[in-house]
Amino acid sequence: MNWLLVVAGAMVGAPLRYLTDRAVQARHDSVFPWGTFVVNVSGCLVLGLLTGAAAAGAASSHLQLLLGTGLCGALTTYSTFSYETLRLAEDGARLFAVANVAASVAAGLGAAFGGVALARAIWG
Repeated sequence: MNWLLVVAGAMVGAPLRYLTDRAVQARHDSVFPWGTFVVNVSGCLVLGLLTGAAAAGAASSHLQLLLGTGLCGALTTYSTFSYETLRLAEDGARLFAVANVAASVAAGLGAAFGGVALARAIWG
């Protein structure tokens, strides 16, 4: 049963990542990988919210598998983040590469902490 929850979440997360990435990137005429940045930070926020909800007893282990492992696991992408950062550096856009790493880590951590704080505010 657990693996079905993970698969169900991933079936939503993977296309959501692709569609969000394409929609965001199409709106920015920049070499910076905004699409990947947005999906990764969004996934951190969702995972933080879910973690806070679970700590407050408001999210079951099944919901954690469905949303945390399945949806967020397929939505976020460390491999694409790494590849895009490497590509920026190799193409001579080193400032964008450094900005991608710094902004992704800072915004991702901030979103995760923000999600936990929001969950605490909602579920105590």
